[in-house]
Amino acid sequence: MKHARGLFARLVVLVILGNPANPGTAPQLLHAQDAARPMKLRLQLVQVSGPSDIESAFAAMTKEGAGGLLVLVDAMFEEQRARIARLAVSRRLASVYGLLNFVEAGGLLYYGAAEAERFWRAAVFVDKILKGAKPADLPVEQPTKFELVINLKIAKALGLTIPQSLLVRADEIIR
Repeated sequence: MKHARGLFARLVVLVILGNPANPGTAPQLLHAQDAARPMKLRLQLVQVSGPSDIESAFAAMTKEGAGGLLVLVDAMFEEQRARIARLAVSRRLASVYGLLNFVEAGGLLYYGAAEAERFWRAAVFVDKILKGAKPADLPVEQPTKFELVINLKIAKALGLTIPQSLLVRADEIIR
């Protein structure tokens, strides 16, 4: 994360977009807090319960003095990904997403578990279950491969220069 901090050196307030109805929001928020602590980032959770709350959420982000945006993984956010990415750019928020398709829809940066590996592992689990394994007996697995995808078109639109040290580490660069 040291390299990412250099990219966002002026970032003080990072807004986190979360859905209070999603049980995955709390653990994702805890991970974000753990990562933000050594970088001395102030996190501000903005909760969105439905698509109609998205515009007001972005207005609240502006009032909070947000310099960056982290969108937590949520099915509703994924459905609204193009809208969220567009609003982030229009508000000049550097945005990081936990799902690759946000960057493909116009977001700045994706860092997360490699999608191809994630789906392959899911297929292995389905195969085991279909062959009679009990889901409760299957081990919990952690991802072993992560991807970094950077959208340079969005970086340019935001006036950001992505350091070469980060670009060489990227698995994909959208030009």
